[in-house]
Amino acid sequence: MAGRVVRMSTRVQPLLSGKLSEHESSSRWTAGSILPLLFFFAVLKMLAQAALTALSVHAGYGIYRDELYYLECAHRLAAGYVDQPPLVALQALAAEHLFGYKHLVLFRLLPGFAGALTIMLTGLIARALGGTPAAAALAMLGVLTAPVFLATQSFVSMNAWDPVFWMAAVLAVLRLLAVPDAMPWWLLLGCSAGLGLENKASALFLIAALLMALAATPARHLLRRRGFFVAVGVTLLLALPNLWWQVVHHFPTYEWLKDVQHSSKDAVLPPWQFASAQVMMLSPFHLALWLPGVAWLLAGRTARPWRVAGVLYVVFLAIMFVLHAKDYYLAPIYPLCFAAGAVFWAEWVAGSSVARLALGAYAALLLVTVPLTVPFAVPVLSPGYYVQFTRIMHFAPIESEQHAPTPLPEFFADQLGWQALVDDVSRVYHALPPAEQQQTGILTGNYGQASAIAILGPPLGLPPVISGHQNFWLWGPGQYTGKEMIVVTTMPPAAMQLRYRSCTVAERLTGPYAMPWEQGYIYVCHERFQSFQTHWAASKLYF
Repeated sequence: MAGRVVRMSTRVQPLLSGKLSEHESSSRWTAGSILPLLFFFAVLKMLAQAALTALSVHAGYGIYRDELYYLECAHRLAAGYVDQPPLVALQALAAEHLFGYKHLVLFRLLPGFAGALTIMLTGLIARALGGTPAAAALAMLGVLTAPVFLATQSFVSMNAWDPVFWMAAVLAVLRLLAVPDAMPWWLLLGCSAGLGLENKASALFLIAALLMALAATPARHLLRRRGFFVAVGVTLLLALPNLWWQVVHHFPTYEWLKDVQHSSKDAVLPPWQFASAQVMMLSPFHLALWLPGVAWLLAGRTARPWRVAGVLYVVFLAIMFVLHAKDYYLAPIYPLCFAAGAVFWAEWVAGSSVARLALGAYAALLLVTVPLTVPFAVPVLSPGYYVQFTRIMHFAPIESEQHAPTPLPEFFADQLGWQALVDDVSRVYHALPPAEQQQTGILTGNYGQASAIAILGPPLGLPPVISGHQNFWLWGPGQYTGKEMIVVTTMPPAAMQLRYRSCTVAERLTGPYAMPWEQGYIYVCHERFQSFQTHWAASKLYF
């Protein structure tokens, strides 16, 4: 017994001092020993995401509005776009070429794969924080069952890959605290930061939060290492293509963000509601895992070497709140909190078999409550059943954008009706005389409608579509002057008469579950008063 106490004290002492020797850290970094566990949870994640997509398709949902947009961006590859960096277009292009977009279970394998990598990185972070294999398993289970990750990794998007790049950067920093001169970890940090910036602009705020957290803690010594400047160089090199695109196009992403901020589009949540949104997107059942993890990183005695990770979370939370960011923008940082919470609980129950049983029961609770939380995250219930489910549960998700009340959350509604819209436009177009069809173009009010027509329209013989919304404005009006146009818009007939010599309502766009901006009219219009060629600048809509 005495010998056991001596061994424990020599193991804990470096932790309490806030430093880990390279020998000590290497002995605790046994990632290889949990590889089977990592792969097991990764496979579970991919199977779970495929099953959710299959259930969604069975419930009557189809391709997501943004997926159509990313596909159109993929068909016009560039180093950047108004509202996103280029990686998502490359992701959409790869998914289309590998699987096609008509089979959604296959098309969405790449975001599922991103989820699998997120799971594995969470397990590795738990080990880097000194956790046991059991702690790594609990951390991965937390991420596996959290609704926000089931949602964001259920469709092709930037959000699916954000936690991959962010957690790779966190893992690199945690290892560098132990082995500061290990160049592979510096290279991983630079690559993950650079690719994160090429994936989504919000990575810039994570990098800023990380630098502030390093500067505010004893980990600041990393900022003086040669490897730090190597990592900065790699980051800048990878981010350079999009930066150059922004310069050439006069920083459209900044203009877009400024326009969104000055509009009433996004809901601005007060502090209590913002905090509540964090709890709800991760589910209340997960609160007992990630919140103690944050507290442990900030104040736990055994977490002293990794205090910078706790400061990182607090600083990033503050930045996102001050900027009035959408609640789910914080989601990619939570795998770190799950890993820290799992390490904390594994340490806390180590000396008690009863406590270990209680922790096992909690892990089981995370699994059995998934059927209660997942219908709010992924559209696995048909619209009618979803409405009934929300009434039974007396709960509906908080919307991140302001709009009139709708039966379905925007994320669900935006997976309905796109083929029907294109079919309606096709009927209107093909009802025109053949000679008129040859000079008729299509104009839409938003990128969702434009993307649907651009992707789903060619098999129906529809001509190219134009729009002033987001990157469609940069792509321009093509050869269209406005002489003969089919216009999809929410504008009433009186407003259209101010733009065209004549406009006839050909179809009404209605639907019990459609968002307000998808309900309107399909017009056949003639003789636009102001030519697209000379007045295209007035069509710009960046938000």
